[in-house]
Amino acid sequence: MSLRSGGEDQLARNRQEFARQASTFEDARLNTAFTMRLRELVEFAAPRPEDVCLEVACGTGLVSRALAGRVRHVTALDATPEMLATGKREADAEGLTQVVYQQGDAARLPFLDASFSLVVTRFSLHHVASPEAVVRELVRVCRPGGRIVVADMVRRPELGGDPDRIERLRDPSHGAMLTVDRITELFTAAGGSVRGTEVLDVQRPLGPWLEQARTPAETAARIESELAEELAGGPVSGMRPVTLDGRLHYTQSWVQLLAVPD
Repeated sequence: MSLRSGGEDQLARNRQEFARQASTFEDARLNTAFTMRLRELVEFAAPRPEDVCLEVACGTGLVSRALAGRVRHVTALDATPEMLATGKREADAEGLTQVVYQQGDAARLPFLDASFSLVVTRFSLHHVASPEAVVRELVRVCRPGGRIVVADMVRRPELGGDPDRIERLRDPSHGAMLTVDRITELFTAAGGSVRGTEVLDVQRPLGPWLEQARTPAETAARIESELAEELAGGPVSGMRPVTLDGRLHYTQSWVQLLAVPD
């Protein structure tokens, strides 16, 4: 029997995959998920000049750097050293002295209770072994009267198919998408309350998505073939493929969710 927990295995997968993706993570041509709608997310978070912020599972800290000019201080935390190094180089080049990069596990945040007035995490819950533990930590480190913002892909079971299977083919660190209702339940169980949600469907070109994750060519061809077959009447994948301007796209549902500690 392995001595490694499921959480440790998932964390190792995340570090391995995101180390490979560090150089493409902020490439707007490839990773539109992390470069598009950044301004809208910041506006949704409603940062205040007095805020002390934490971005959990920050990647290269795109959100942290976008918040930096609007708050007192930001801590950008991630488990992958390569992501942190890339982000710190960018922050230094931009002269952002309000951002500190720190390595750490989202499920075991290295901070005391009630340390931050604004806590943000984006596209993280579908990667972790225990979203319950991560949400508990988000609530724990948020001050009374503070805000917690979660932005993530979410699953819509009524659409059928198994989009997580395709997501894992593209990026083995992908775990499972949650529903909006499930995320809400996690906050309630953790001692928080969800105060607002915004959900939208986003259509993304298939090719850059596969390239950004450095998906092996054979696997990428398999994914493209499955989605093309679905468009021709084949099995439903859950990825909702469409053809736009002659290019194969797929569709994700994204949520922006605002919660507060009770």
